[in-house]
Amino acid sequence: MSEHILRGPASLAPREPVSKVLCRLRVNGQVREVAVRPYDVLLDTLREDLRLTGTTRGCDMGTCGCCTVHQDGVATLSCLTLTLSAEGKDIRTVEDVAPMGAELHAVQRAFHEKGGSQCGYCTPGFIMTTVALLEENPDPSDAEIRRAISGNMCRCTGYLKIVEAVKTAAAELRGEDVPRFRTDGGIPSPTGAHDRPEDKTGLTK
Repeated sequence: MSEHILRGPASLAPREPVSKVLCRLRVNGQVREVAVRPYDVLLDTLREDLRLTGTTRGCDMGTCGCCTVHQDGVATLSCLTLTLSAEGKDIRTVEDVAPMGAELHAVQRAFHEKGGSQCGYCTPGFIMTTVALLEENPDPSDAEIRRAISGNMCRCTGYLKIVEAVKTAAAELRGEDVPRFRTDGGIPSPTGAHDRPEDKTGLTK
């Protein structure tokens, strides 16, 4: 019997553990040191090592957008970004959009008030994509909004509410007056073009 059969396939042979290297990351304005393996991706480092769990895991293939963060101000898929490649760059996660104790960012507020978030799992990715879009383009058209969020998947909303939320946030960030959700305990006023009340005949006003 051959030695290869006795020992088994090479793929099953014991392997030496992969050593970790120290990596310095600038995350949400703070320098953090973590020990990572060469193949570790930024998503795992943020969630498992830095405990920044606002960035969610979806497809692990770069197709759903759930894991979007900012890298030097650019919306980036953290599931496809090697942690070591992010060293020396400015990383921003959804936790930094409205730090603890701060007022909600206009984008977060718009997603809440316009119904752009339902189950909420994909929302952090949409928030980060939208913030990056509006920092680059304060007055995007519907087509530009849809193109910007085309890499983010939502299984709940049908995207109409998300587009409305982005437009509302853009208007607020430009300093325009926008309708606000009622908090006086009464029935909320209509908050978007797709929330128009019906009259007694059943026809939309």
